[in-house]
Amino acid sequence: MNEELRKVIADTQARYKADPTEAQVTFRSESVLQSGLQSHVSMRDHKLTVDEPEVLGGKDTGPNPVELILGALGSCQEITYRAYATALGIPLDEVSVTLDGDIDLRGFFGVDDSVRPGYGAIRGTVHLTSTAPEADLEMLRGAVNAHCPVLDILTKGVPVDLQLDLRQPVTAAAE
Repeated sequence: MNEELRKVIADTQARYKADPTEAQVTFRSESVLQSGLQSHVSMRDHKLTVDEPEVLGGKDTGPNPVELILGALGSCQEITYRAYATALGIPLDEVSVTLDGDIDLRGFFGVDDSVRPGYGAIRGTVHLTSTAPEADLEMLRGAVNAHCPVLDILTKGVPVDLQLDLRQPVTAAAE
């Protein structure tokens, strides 16, 4: 597995160095609000349900959007650790991430406009099982944190442009 992954990484790096336009991709997410606060989300051939916990007015049929942010960061860190450990030849038996995000719900519910609606802080721990020297693992940590896409998105921000498409409800034809 590691040799296959190492080859995929090396081949991909070589391809993107030779033709940077191949590295330009666009990912898409489509979601539709169902009943209550539940959304059905599609990304490529994958589907998931997003909902709020009952205490926030949902039916708790799936994680809520801010929980997905934590899941995205944790899994992106794990993937980036695996990829860079493999590429650098650093032994890595296991990697897992535990994250906690602090949010003051007064911001979301419009109770206090001075309170941001998103996380005020995210903290966590990356758990590694490895026989590598600590210096190698610190070097790996630096490489991961410099190249983890979700960490970059969260810490540096991304320009977001949300357009509004107004549609009229479909009504039954007059008889």
